[in-house]
Amino acid sequence: MADAADYTRRIIHIDMDAFYASIEQRDNPALKGKPIAVGGGGSRGVVATASYEARKYGVHSAMSGFRAKQLCPQLIFVPTRFDVYQQVSRQVRAIFESYTDLIEPLSLDEAYLDVTTNKKNIELATEVAESIMQEVLEVTQLTCSAGVSYCKFIAKIASDLKKPNGMTVIRPHQAIPFLEQLSVKKFHGVGKVTAEKMLSWGLKTGGDLKKLTKLELAQRFGKVGGFYYNIVRGIDNRPVNNNRIRKSLAVERTFREDLSTFEDIVEVLEPIVLKFFERLTKADNFGRTITLKLKTSDFQLMTRSSSKDYYVTSLDEIRDLAHELLLDNIDSFEKIRLIGLTASNLQKQGEVPGIGYQLKFDFDNESRDKE
Repeated sequence: MADAADYTRRIIHIDMDAFYASIEQRDNPALKGKPIAVGGGGSRGVVATASYEARKYGVHSAMSGFRAKQLCPQLIFVPTRFDVYQQVSRQVRAIFESYTDLIEPLSLDEAYLDVTTNKKNIELATEVAESIMQEVLEVTQLTCSAGVSYCKFIAKIASDLKKPNGMTVIRPHQAIPFLEQLSVKKFHGVGKVTAEKMLSWGLKTGGDLKKLTKLELAQRFGKVGGFYYNIVRGIDNRPVNNNRIRKSLAVERTFREDLSTFEDIVEVLEPIVLKFFERLTKADNFGRTITLKLKTSDFQLMTRSSSKDYYVTSLDEIRDLAHELLLDNIDSFEKIRLIGLTASNLQKQGEVPGIGYQLKFDFDNESRDKE
């Protein structure tokens, strides 16, 4: 990564607001203003997303339908309609393309846009964002939120600050103060476990991280330490890449305590399966190969895969494959400290989440839904 920030760029991150749920409320007026969960029905169902009314009760994506109903007894489950979500996503993408060709989609409902130069010759990126938000509303009757800055990292964080239907602009002269006061919990790519480690070391904000040298950050966080070193200084020169090659999508978790029995591992594997399925679904990108990743207590890495001649798109089949791979290899280790799932041989190349390294989640506490 470069040693100096490129302040000349104008990057917008657009994120649709509660995308699936908002479409369902749009298409069925009887659902407006009510707590709804898309998906989640049935004994093994999982919530794809929830309306803002449901989120007030703690309902969020990747949560089991059973747990969601416990939190919100009046919750209404609505079946998923991915063909409709894909159609609306194409409408939104067409709007983006009327402004710029430099579009990096992260999923059906969010994307980065480089509008440094744009097709409508609008001078200010804030005016571009406002125009896009208005056009999306007029065409789809749905709202979106926007983050505007000179780099992807800050734009991504900014889009989440005034949801729903809000815009946050972080200009170059505001970036350093913004990052210095920003809680490490809000850093895109910092999971709960990493945030807790940071807090235990007295690293509460970007300003605290900034006090550490590059070597100290690398010693504590490995390769991503270099990313932290740069980003707290406002340096993120990754381009908006509309041709990024994505070979796999993955979710993994490191445990606080090593696990040894099949029963204990299966218990923690379930939320990983749910989050994995949510990530694949949101990216609208499934694979033919499912790989189970295990890291033993002595840091030996094991991977076991199952390949099909079709794309694995069923939550139940992903769960069954994960269980089979685990059971077949349960005698290959004594204890494990990490487990993960990867999908490869994907349907599509180029839709990539995260900040350039493998997506990691902590599932001891439920993740925050950021739509």
